[in-house]
Amino acid sequence: MNINRRNFLAGAAATAGAGFAQSTELVRTGLIGIGNRGSFHLKAVLLQPGVKVTAVCDNKPDRLDRAATAAVRDNPASYSDWRRVIENKDVDAVYIATPPHLHSEMAVAALRAGKHVYCEKPIGVTTAQVQAVIDVVRTSKCVFTAGQQLRSAKGLAEAVGKIRAGVIGDILMVKAQRHATVDLPYDGSSGDWYYDVAKSGGYLIEQSVHNLDLCNWAIGSRPLRACGFGAIALHKNEPVGRTIYDCGSLTYDYPNGVKMSFTQNVFHPRGMPGGGQYVYVYGSKGAIDLFSPATLFPLGAEGKPAPFVEKQTEDQYAHMAAFFACIRGAGQNPAPIDIGATAALTAILGHQAMSKEKVINWKDLGVSL
Repeated sequence: MNINRRNFLAGAAATAGAGFAQSTELVRTGLIGIGNRGSFHLKAVLLQPGVKVTAVCDNKPDRLDRAATAAVRDNPASYSDWRRVIENKDVDAVYIATPPHLHSEMAVAALRAGKHVYCEKPIGVTTAQVQAVIDVVRTSKCVFTAGQQLRSAKGLAEAVGKIRAGVIGDILMVKAQRHATVDLPYDGSSGDWYYDVAKSGGYLIEQSVHNLDLCNWAIGSRPLRACGFGAIALHKNEPVGRTIYDCGSLTYDYPNGVKMSFTQNVFHPRGMPGGGQYVYVYGSKGAIDLFSPATLFPLGAEGKPAPFVEKQTEDQYAHMAAFFACIRGAGQNPAPIDIGATAALTAILGHQAMSKEKVINWKDLGVSL
């Protein structure tokens, strides 16, 4: 897998969207999947200047009705079949927020139809799905942005830039986790697909892909191999037929000997220290806690914690805004195919290591990027 290092670290230059040179021209947008995440991004799309919602799609009538009502200003067409959105000549850009196992098929179809695509993470739950998106993006003139939203966080970008500049010296190790206090509701809006690993990919691929992408970004590379173990330790057969793990522990090996330890679970008691999410980056001159806001911990007995970057006000819709800016040929794509595919593959690598209980090498994935 050959990755251009400059593009991997900084984000590839945006592909100009044909026909959108004039900032006043409407970008007509269709949304596929209007659940919790899709509803959030429907609001984001409606707030973007020069953007019109021309189609909404969901296979659940109540969600579709809510979406059509929320977008009543634009009077969008409503569909239960996602293919109708792709076929609609009044759709220039497509937003995809369906269960993960459908992302690849929909993104490929939209790109082949000449639509710009914002695809929620992960872009695929199998190597074949990821490869299919890579292949089409490489031959398409349309913009493709993966929903790795942390790439649009200004504070994280500044912190990673300082790490790249050597402020903490050589990177030695990363320790990260994504712990939750409870499982997702079994009767919730995602309960009909989330606990089937073939559809969600499991916690590591569906959720922790954000955390793993941040680790890759901080280290400045992708892993060479992974090993680890996962289990259904507490929620056995909850819900009935469950196939995703409720906990796991992984070790990733990166170039230059950098190690990364990652854990996840859904039974971390509320109020117990060390919960939630963190990414600790250890360097030869000190360590960084990347979250809330980034803090530097110098090596040595006299070292005192200090802000690594100043806390910034973040735009919760920045990633979506960047997507539309790219369509108009402005700015950089925060999460082009290199980043989206590498994030998904890092999670898939870890999942395979846990499920097969052996060391899995990156080259074993067989993906060409």
